[in-house]
Amino acid sequence: MRSSFFIAVGFTLALAGPAAASMGGAPAPEPAAPRTDPAPGAMLTPRQQAEQLYGDAYDEVARANKDFADGKDKNAQKKFKHALDRASDAVKLDTTYAEAWNLVGYASRKLGDYPRSLDAYDRCLRLKPDYAAAREYLGEAYVELGRVREAREQLSWLERLNAADQVKALASRIDAWKTTHPDSTAAAPAPAAPDSTAHAPASGSGR
Repeated sequence: MRSSFFIAVGFTLALAGPAAASMGGAPAPEPAAPRTDPAPGAMLTPRQQAEQLYGDAYDEVARANKDFADGKDKNAQKKFKHALDRASDAVKLDTTYAEAWNLVGYASRKLGDYPRSLDAYDRCLRLKPDYAAAREYLGEAYVELGRVREAREQLSWLERLNAADQVKALASRIDAWKTTHPDSTAAAPAPAAPDSTAHAPASGSGR
């Protein structure tokens, strides 16, 4: 089973790359860490159950990204909904599962539910403040909402983390927004990067 898991992850990553580029330059959420298969007949722990749900959700996101890239928007939305359901079940089983919270945020954002997305990213980053992927996605959510000053705060975080790929992706989104909104004062630079011990901005307010 472990070999099939790694094959599935590899296939998923192959799908996620080109499809995700069409959805804003960000890859799909990172796959779950390889898990140890339980002995036959053994009961799964809540974390193991959550990991299985997360793996299923990740696969759904990859398929949704591919459908979106192929112009199959309705099919993509259905798959994002399935991914959200599974990721939501995962965090119910293990509320400390930062990667699953990141996926809840990602799928919610693709479904247009920004309050839920921002809340999930906040939960993720409270657990794992240096999680570069989540900070990039949170920044992208802020760009999509026109809250570019807050997106720049996430960009500052990524620069402190030396997360070159995420910096490039988020900076590209911010620059694209500035090009289409040349007169907006929201494009002003953000303050200096926050202290590395702080958690993400309080995005759980539902603004």
